[in-house]
Amino acid sequence: MNESGTVLLVEDNLKLLSLNRRILEEAGHRTLAARNLTEARAYLKTAAPDVVVLDIMLPDGNGVDFLAEIREACDAPVLFLTAKTEKEDKLTGLRAGGSDYITKPYDIDELRERVSAFLRLARQRRRPPDRIVFGSLALDLISNRAFVNGGDILLTQKEFALLLVLAQNENAVLGVENLYEKVWGATADGDVRTVVKYQISNLRRKIKYSGYTVVAVRGNGYCFETE
Repeated sequence: MNESGTVLLVEDNLKLLSLNRRILEEAGHRTLAARNLTEARAYLKTAAPDVVVLDIMLPDGNGVDFLAEIREACDAPVLFLTAKTEKEDKLTGLRAGGSDYITKPYDIDELRERVSAFLRLARQRRRPPDRIVFGSLALDLISNRAFVNGGDILLTQKEFALLLVLAQNENAVLGVENLYEKVWGATADGDVRTVVKYQISNLRRKIKYSGYTVVAVRGNGYCFETE
């Protein structure tokens, strides 16, 4: 399974750079090819790579030292790909913050699979959570259901939407008009306080044994917090 993403390749051997680029692009990944640190710096100013494959011995500097500059620009995992084969060289690269280390000559299939594994992890980090948990209260964002101690508390769609907005702003006071517009998706015209108050009352009753409640803040709105 291909995991699309952007890979920054930093390699001064043009044959290897071309080969690695072709293999990764055939796997469905976008690649940025830099022949030296100067070109790599230029890419980091305009792009946010998901993975960096970095040589150590480069014509204008050392890849291990360059790792600090990468960390200032992004948090992408860095895979060192180098001819430096000594154990101490590998430990130095990993101690500096490298995520992986492959020595030349290398198996091109192994490189592709290691890069793909890092991209899978990057995609999982970007994926929004399926569930939000507050103590014994769990909100399932797929089914739009809420559970207390594992039991479905049978929220209506509006109650779930209201709880989600409040929970995502835990300990913050949200105004009635703001809540109405977020949950009902309409401008808060007329007296919406009664509508919101009714839903809050039902919601408070249903989450009673979760350890959380919705507190009315006089003149301001409502706040989701621990009891």
